[in-house]
This record gives sequence, structure tokens and C-alpha cells, in this order.
Amino acid sequence: MRSCLLVSSALAAFVLGIGVSEGASAQTASAAAPATASPPRVVRYDTEVFAELPAVEAPVLSPKGDKVAARIAVNGVQYFGVFSVEGGKPAIIALGDTDLNWWKWVNDEWLVVGIGQTVPVEDEEWYLTRAYGVRADGTKLVKLNKETAGQNASDLIWVARDGTPRILLGSQNSIYGSQPDFWPRVDEIDVTNGRARRVQPGMAGVWDWYADGNGVVRMGYGLSDDGRKRRLYYRQQRGENFKVIDKATSIHDSIEMPTLFLSDPTKALIIGDDADGFSSLYEYDLTKLERGKQLFASKGYDIDGIRIDGTGFGYLGIDVTRDKPGMVWTDPSMVALQAKLDGMIKGGSPEIVSMNRDRSVVVVRAGSASAPGGYFLYRAADGSMTSIGSVNNTIGMRLLHRVKTIRYKARDGLEIPAVLTLPVGDPHNAPLIVMPHGGPYARDTEEWDWWAQFMADRGYVVIQPNYRGSSGYGTKFTRKGQGQWGLAMQDDLDDAVTALAAQGIADPKRVCMVGASYGGYAAMRAAQRDGSRYRCAVSYAGVSDLNRMLRFNGNFLGSGARQDWLRQQVGDLKGVSPLNFPEQFSTPILIVHGKEDKRVPVSQSRLMAKRLKEAGKNVTYIEQPEGDHHFTREADRLQFLKALEAFLAKYNPI
Repeated sequence: MRSCLLVSSALAAFVLGIGVSEGASAQTASAAAPATASPPRVVRYDTEVFAELPAVEAPVLSPKGDKVAARIAVNGVQYFGVFSVEGGKPAIIALGDTDLNWWKWVNDEWLVVGIGQTVPVEDEEWYLTRAYGVRADGTKLVKLNKETAGQNASDLIWVARDGTPRILLGSQNSIYGSQPDFWPRVDEIDVTNGRARRVQPGMAGVWDWYADGNGVVRMGYGLSDDGRKRRLYYRQQRGENFKVIDKATSIHDSIEMPTLFLSDPTKALIIGDDADGFSSLYEYDLTKLERGKQLFASKGYDIDGIRIDGTGFGYLGIDVTRDKPGMVWTDPSMVALQAKLDGMIKGGSPEIVSMNRDRSVVVVRAGSASAPGGYFLYRAADGSMTSIGSVNNTIGMRLLHRVKTIRYKARDGLEIPAVLTLPVGDPHNAPLIVMPHGGPYARDTEEWDWWAQFMADRGYVVIQPNYRGSSGYGTKFTRKGQGQWGLAMQDDLDDAVTALAAQGIADPKRVCMVGASYGGYAAMRAAQRDGSRYRCAVSYAGVSDLNRMLRFNGNFLGSGARQDWLRQQVGDLKGVSPLNFPEQFSTPILIVHGKEDKRVPVSQSRLMAKRLKEAGKNVTYIEQPEGDHHFTREADRLQFLKALEAFLAKYNPI
């Protein structure tokens, strides 16, 4: 992690000019990002540059604002750590060989973290979660679960706001459905010593619990044993019995769940579909069990959520992702703060990512889809900006390759949004990379993407289609992906090639598909189904056998519903699983997978590579011994990029 520097020093090293507000002070002036694009570059960056880990990722301020908890890069490996905003050596928190899923400050000296790990259980692999209290200086780690805790054992429901180290934690205390502790209960826990007091016993069928801003458990979400039936339990205040206020008897039915309980115990906020099928924010009457006034909607897009205020009963703004992520502030003081930051940082799209309790200290990310940028600390008291870490230390705030959102028509007329990254110059009949996102119920937006920028730096046009079924574009668009894995969803990827070729941007005879996770599945499927369209394919952590993946996920509660859901999405599991058709692969494929991947088992790639080799197909397989699903090691990033670069140069050259 880079030491803290005044932005005037941090940005002085950047090559580009800086847009500066008139009259800005010496401390604030150089917080501004580049206002104009750099001239076209001739010299490309070394591969090692794109493999750099972010110095800091996902920073969260302590309540006082004097410390930051974040993922931190140390000697090429990403760790969880805490550092002072005044600089100095960070405290690295040793969490072992686990996934760090989330973290939150409890008070100024303690945090709570949620971790997960795949472990052997009765000859199978299960993903178990746990919660720990962490002293901010890294000297103490407190286990907050029983030894017998199960898969759902890190559900943080509430954090005290009075400075005491108390939380409410929902935890399943057995993995066996026949035991009484199987259904999660809620405990109030002191994170400094793990002492717990039960505040809500487990209730048969209830899997998730929810509390209001005062720490009163108000709602439970219930599932039948197979997960196909759901119920919503509610009470207005502590001491009352829970009653069922909504239920669904099939996966096709929906339940309206409050997003936030308001200070009036009869009122709440919910996020639900409007008349056009886009998620919007509404008032909700808990006595009448009906919606009230619509508070916010974003035409043509779903809203992502709300930013809850310090009381736990109100909100500051709405998260909205259109072509790029954004926040619509509704609190007047936040509107003013955002305007001030916009004035200080020219062209850098300043994003408020974390604030302390009184909002006097703020972490801001400045950057764009073309510039990785970095994180800065803004202090309202003196208007200063301090660098706390870059996303890519070498590139910094330099502008690389142009990124824009386009829309094209699929063969059935459906409009498909896509993110397009262009190499230097005005590309004409350029080689193309089709790069589908993972999920698949996610989306790509105009954000810094080190894969896309790397390939554009090598001269490729990169298109990232948000194929049907992607999230964020309303329920109708998402549902168009049902039953279409490897079918119409795959057609949407092929149709991106047709669209760019028609515009003269891409050469339809020089195309490769590159993807990770579901995107890796799509790359395998392209090599198997549409080999004549693609010169090559690259899969990172891809799924090759949907039935096998279903069995892996089937260990979890609600597997019946998940199986119903997955079958609804993909229809014929066997028929769209590339593993079953190695003889149909007709284009070279590179397959890379991390042995330590806890999201997609490495066996998905091992088996695919084995069958392709047995079938005499052109396959290159790389297994990264310490690699995971999220590239938390710089060495794994670099190995992948070098393999990708060599593979593309051989089979889809510039």
C-alpha cells in the first residue's frame, strides 16, 4: 500500500495535465483528475502493469474517521488490513485460507468480518460461513460462532450505534436439518469477547432475520425444506408474536420485503417493480400491507439500493446504475458535498464510497472507465484531499482507451446494451474480443476493467454485451434469459459480432471470445457450438457441466428451489453443457482455473480439458496452484495475462 500523500504530491507524478478549479488551494488544486484525453499513445504498457493489484480496494472508514479497513496489496498478495489515515504501517488481519465476504466497523476499535470456506463434510464439499470480531490493531481475533455452526452463520443483522461493541448476528448452529439448532437464531454478541445473549430463538422454516434501527428483530424470511415455498413473518415491536404477512407457493410468485423500517413502526420502504417492470422505491404501510407513494424511479433502469443514514431509520440517497454506476443523493447535505467534490475533481467522476459518523471525513474514488484512478481522503474541516491508495500505481490517473455504451439489435429484435472499449486511433476492421460478463445475472458498465483495457492496449476492440437475462434492465429483460443459457443468450453474443462488422469497426473473421465464470462457460459454449464464428476462445474459472454444478450447489438449503430456478433458466442442462460434447469443439481454447477457487470447483475445468485432450482437440490448460476466483494474487494475474496475450497473438493476431 502506498503511504498517504497530499494529492498535490500524489498527482504531480502523473503525466497528464490536470483540470484545476479557479481559486483552489494548494492542497485541493491537484486533487483534480485529467479534464481532457491524452493524445494517442504509440508505446503500449508492459503486461506486468495491467497485472498490478490495487493498492487499496473497498475502503471503509471507522466511525471517527481516523482509520480505514480495506483489502490491501502487500508484496503482490491481497490481504485484509486496517491503516491510519495519517499513514504508517497497516495492521494485516490474518484470516487464513478463507474468502473475506464482508466487513463492518462496530466502533472505533473493533470490526466484525464475515468469512467463508469450502470444507469436506461427509465426502462432499460444503461452503460454510463464519463471523469474527477483529481488533483494529490486528492483535485480537474473536470467534463469534459455535464450533457446530453451519453454512449460514455470518448474517450481520444490526450494529449498535452508541459506541458499544454490540452486534446482532443470525447464525445457523448445525448443518443437520434434524437438529433443533439447524434454523438460525439471533444473538446479541459482544465482539470483544464473543459473549452472546439470545434475542430471537430459531424458528422452523425461517432462514433470515431482519432488525430495525434500534436492534429490534422485526421480520423473518421463511423457506420450506426444499425451498420452493416462502413466507414472510412480521411483528411491529419486541415482545409480540410473529405473524405471516405474505407468502409464495412457487418460484414464480414474489414476496414484497421491506428494505428499511422507518421510525414510525407502521411504516417502511420497499424496492419493488413499477408498472413497467423496473425496480423503484416506494413507501409501504405495514398495517395495511400495501404500497404507498413512489419515492424514486429511474426510467429504463432498475435501482440498486439505498444508502442508509446513521440513525438506521432513514436514507441519504439511491444507488442507480445506468450506463455507469451512480448515486442520486436525496439528503441536502449530501447533495452539497457531492457538488463540492465535483468542483474539486475535474473529469474524474468522484464517487463517495465511505463516510465517518458525522460525515466530516469522506473516502472518494476518482477515476473513470478509461483511468483506474485511486482513493482519496477528503476532510471537510480544512478542505484537504489526501491520497490513500491507487487502483493501479503505474497508470494512476492517466487516460487509456476509450469506453462507451452502445446498443445493438439481436436477431429477434431485442435491444442489447453493451460496453465497447476501443484501441488507440480509429479502428476499422479490427480484430475483436467478445467478453461476456459472469453471473450471469449481473451486468457490465462503464467502469475501469483491467482485462478490457489490457486487450485494447494490445490493439483489440473489446465488446462486453449485456445479453438477455442480465440484471439492471428490468424484470422483462431479465426473464428473457429464462431457459436461454447457451441458446438465445449465446446468440446475443454472436449478434454483437454482426453489429460491429456492419459498422466497419470489427473484422468478423478475426474474433475470439474471452470470459470468466459464466463468461467462461459462454466461451466454452462458443468453441463447442459456434466454432466457425470464432478463431479462438478463452475460459477463466468457467463452468463446463451444469448438472455437476447443480449438485455442488445442491448441498445448500433451498436446493429444491435453486434446482427449479436453474432448470427454468437453462432448460436442457445436458444439452447446453460443453463437457458433454468435446468432439464438437472446432476452435482452439485456452482454459485457466485456480485450484483454490471456492465459487466454481476447479474440476469444472479439469474435466473439460481432459475430455478435449482425449478427443484430440486443440486445448491449452493452466491450473494455478494458489489461484482463487477473484485474482487476489498478482502472480496469478500476470500468468493469466501472459498466457492470454500469447494465445491471442497466435490464434487471433493483430
